[in-house]
Amino acid sequence: MDRTVVAYVIYLLVSIALTVWVARTLSRNGRVFLADVLHGNEKLADAVNHLLVVGFYLVNLGFVALYLGDEETLTDTRGVFEALSTKLGVVLLVLGVMHLGNVYVLNRIRRRGVMEREQFPPVPPQGWAAPTAGV
Repeated sequence: MDRTVVAYVIYLLVSIALTVWVARTLSRNGRVFLADVLHGNEKLADAVNHLLVVGFYLVNLGFVALYLGDEETLTDTRGVFEALSTKLGVVLLVLGVMHLGNVYVLNRIRRRGVMEREQFPPVPPQGWAAPTAGV
């Protein structure tokens, strides 16, 4: 079997396995965070969590597929390992950047919600004034 094809198969298997593992980990552990961001609305947190996982799969598996091709023909085992390490390293970096981007956006949403819950009027009400005539 051609070494390039072997490298492609290994790359796809490892990349897909890593994407599935990261997506499941983020989904399972991010659910609590989403529930807090969404003020305890569990149903909405589950729906958003599912949508984030689907988007995560689409972007990452699309990237894995696009990054599969290589003009270079691999002639030896060293070339296979070098090509795999480069491709898998880039996939891992993309997974990490996507994760950090999601956490950043959700944390900004969460902070905004916490600030809104903790805001008080600048001056407490001190009484009632009757409306004036003609206004």
